[in-house]
Amino acid sequence: MRLATIALAAIAAAASTAAIAAKPSPLTTPRPPSGTGLPSGQCIRSSEIRGHTIADKDTLLIDVGGKATYRVTMKGGCLAGAVASDPLVTRIPPGSPIICKPIDMDIAISRGGFPSQCIVDSIVRMTPEEVAALPRKLKP
Repeated sequence: MRLATIALAAIAAAASTAAIAAKPSPLTTPRPPSGTGLPSGQCIRSSEIRGHTIADKDTLLIDVGGKATYRVTMKGGCLAGAVASDPLVTRIPPGSPIICKPIDMDIAISRGGFPSQCIVDSIVRMTPEEVAALPRKLKP
């Protein structure tokens, strides 16, 4: 009987995790194509990143200088289970503090002091209309 209870609990936990993973993104626009970067006039200075919000298991929204919001998508559900209070660790490759392409960003989420590396898949600047359509809790 105890083994059956444990098995049912494991099935329920798996179903709950699957439901969370299947939760649709609150973003209204489709995910940008893999490898999408920024045009030269929209590149980001790493020192201007002011805040971030985790939109879903693959998407980070960042505020740049209070002037623009950027959508940074990750591969592999890297942000699943992360919360806004988890520290965001960003490293910029040596040579330039400018972020234009996904490879220009190295992001990790620190959970309990252990960084979980993410692979940046795309970076796009959100339009004012896209930012306005965000639920309040998602605005970085």
